[in-house]
Amino acid sequence: MKIYTKKGDKGETSLFGGQKVAKDHYRIAAYGTVDELNSFLGLVLSYSPVTELVPILTTIQHDLFIIGADLATPESKKTHVLRISEEKIEQLEQWIDHFDAQLPALTSFILPSGTVSASYLHVARTVCRRAERLIVTAIQLEEINALTLKYINRLSDLLFVLSRFENFTRNIQETKWIPA
Repeated sequence: MKIYTKKGDKGETSLFGGQKVAKDHYRIAAYGTVDELNSFLGLVLSYSPVTELVPILTTIQHDLFIIGADLATPESKKTHVLRISEEKIEQLEQWIDHFDAQLPALTSFILPSGTVSASYLHVARTVCRRAERLIVTAIQLEEINALTLKYINRLSDLLFVLSRFENFTRNIQETKWIPA
């Protein structure tokens, strides 16, 4: 299979099901940002995070491929595509509860910092929030699987908790935000 097709040379691409859209279409922006998030999680993994996080981050990367395909496929199309499920969201909530229970309570805002892995988890969290905003836009414009938004919302919370867990496990102090 060739990597380049030349089909997008005029600024258009196709959604699953064949509908042509501009490359800056809200669906493309949403799943492109999900792809960016997935790449940042790959970057986190390349910096050897706490061993317990590796299978979780890898599972999330697989889930993000499902989200991307879901966002690229109009609900009305009969094209078969995996869609994110409520069970995946429940799994995120279980992980949040599991890791958060091991952390000291937050008493103030913290600055994104710490180990390289923790810092990239914070970057991933902010990219996740951008994806969330783009999915909200898409949902306002057409029918989109609402579970994608719910998953991404929960994922940003998990990424925050995982960044804290990474620092806590490595005995790195969180930097508290102190208002001037």
